[in-house]
Amino acid sequence: QVQLVESGGGLVQPGGSLRLSCVGSGIILSDNLNRWYRQAPGKQRVRVASMASNGNTLYGDSVKGRFTISRDNAKNTVYLQMNNLKPEDTAIYYCNSLSYNSESWGQGTQVTVSS
Repeated sequence: QVQLVESGGGLVQPGGSLRLSCVGSGIILSDNLNRWYRQAPGKQRVRVASMASNGNTLYGDSVKGRFTISRDNAKNTVYLQMNNLKPEDTAIYYCNSLSYNSESWGQGTQVTVSS
């Protein structure tokens, strides 16, 4: 059974940092295209960062230069390092892993940026 479990969300002040983790079970994350999405209240889910199996990365314009996606193959974990957080980064963050024949989602972790 494939499972993605996110953690690391919380409440942080503007300008602060958080690191989200996505641990995979029943799936080898390094074989897949892994992505982080976020969904703010009343808005559509949008992709913020992605990492291909070869390590290539892409970022949404709103997070470029502040967020970094990375992967630890030994731990079968994908991370999202978020720096210089802004109130508009407040959302539920979801981990997603896409292979040639399946797509998996985590349950989401809440990130709130507020003073």
